[in-house]
Amino acid sequence: MSDDTIRLATIGLIVRRRWRLLTVLTMVGALVGYGTSLLVPPRYTTSASVLLPGTWEERELLTQTEVATSSVVVDRAAATLGWTGVSGSDLRDQVSAKATDGNIIKISGKADTPERAQRLSDQVAKEFVSYATRIANDTADPGAAEELAALQQSVEDTSRRISELADAADPGQTVESVQTRTELEKLRTALREAITTLKQADPADSEAKNMVVMGSAARPTGEAPPTRTQLIAGGALLFFLFAVIGHLTAARMSRRLRGEPEITAALGSELLGSVDVPVRRPTHRPEGRGPRAWFRRLLGLDVRWDIPTPQTSGDEASRRIRYRRVCSRLRDQLPAQRRLLVVFPEGDEIARRAAGQLVADAGSDPLLRAVAVSVSRPMVPDRDHESGAVVVLSAGSWTAGELAGIAEACADAKHAVVGVVLAGPVRATRSADHPRHAAVPALGAFDGDLDDATGVPG
Repeated sequence: MSDDTIRLATIGLIVRRRWRLLTVLTMVGALVGYGTSLLVPPRYTTSASVLLPGTWEERELLTQTEVATSSVVVDRAAATLGWTGVSGSDLRDQVSAKATDGNIIKISGKADTPERAQRLSDQVAKEFVSYATRIANDTADPGAAEELAALQQSVEDTSRRISELADAADPGQTVESVQTRTELEKLRTALREAITTLKQADPADSEAKNMVVMGSAARPTGEAPPTRTQLIAGGALLFFLFAVIGHLTAARMSRRLRGEPEITAALGSELLGSVDVPVRRPTHRPEGRGPRAWFRRLLGLDVRWDIPTPQTSGDEASRRIRYRRVCSRLRDQLPAQRRLLVVFPEGDEIARRAAGQLVADAGSDPLLRAVAVSVSRPMVPDRDHESGAVVVLSAGSWTAGELAGIAEACADAKHAVVGVVLAGPVRATRSADHPRHAAVPALGAFDGDLDDATGVPG
């Protein structure tokens, strides 16, 4: 798993084999989202529109949006509203403004009730228009207005004088008289256009005085995001994703050995063969009792999710052939009537069943005895009549350090590891298994008594 690409099939495998845990974590996330919604009060938002007539540049509209949310405007709105315990600084985070198409500024207000949100938006819009108009009036230069009026009067006098000059020109239809009257008319037209241009030289002052609030803000009918439903759904989704990512991360960081070369190298021996163990339900259920074991079984944590889906099993005869081949290789390598220990890790149900079947198929040639070894504190019975050990285990269940510990325990007991047998689960079918309930020798039926020190057959 650590070197595999994460595929949708992997996520589907997590959901299928960890659905109980994912369901519980999703419910916990939903409860966390619900608790968050109780701590965060509901918010309602609405907007009031202010029309700015005339032609405005983008930077000028940006300036007006800053004015709409300035401390002066918000403080005046707070003073007018007179809400208890609410100051202008409190409202500053609840008011926003943005410019839209058509020279319209939308002023949004957020409050804990629809009525307050509506009143806040309307009041800020009114204070903005009032403040912008006041700025336009204050920035107007009285001297410039008087000079503009005097200039306009001078232009009117000049235009009248031009008319008199045109009338006094040669009334004849000579080319010179026509050109003179034409030039005088052009001069009068240019003067009038200049006056018009002067009047429009600062449109912001006049247009700011014409700002208008486009009606009252609509009363909101629903909460502003995030709503309680969104918080609950978000919490559930977040916990679900964290659970899936946690499973993928743990699988990628797993150091369990899966390949045959790595397993044989960790045990310092050679592979004797692979055998199949038929299963009808998920395996790798560690033995244990008590609340903790019950809780793990309830959540499905007692079954590993990252083991491959077992392939369909062949018939009983084909599986027995694999066991007989392993026994044949042992007979070829060992002297006649040599006794061996069949060592398998505690908690490896597949290996336990394979070891039992191997002992049953071997009979008395060679004579095998199965023992379980704890991977946390490995200990193998001392050498008695046995002169070697065969390690049976399932791939992808143990790390290199754990397997090296088993090999060292065998060496301490003066047992040479003569070979490794890999056991793999296969899906059992009723038609393939005859008899339907084939007996597998239990550990209690193996040769030897229970070792008091190790808790395994000795």
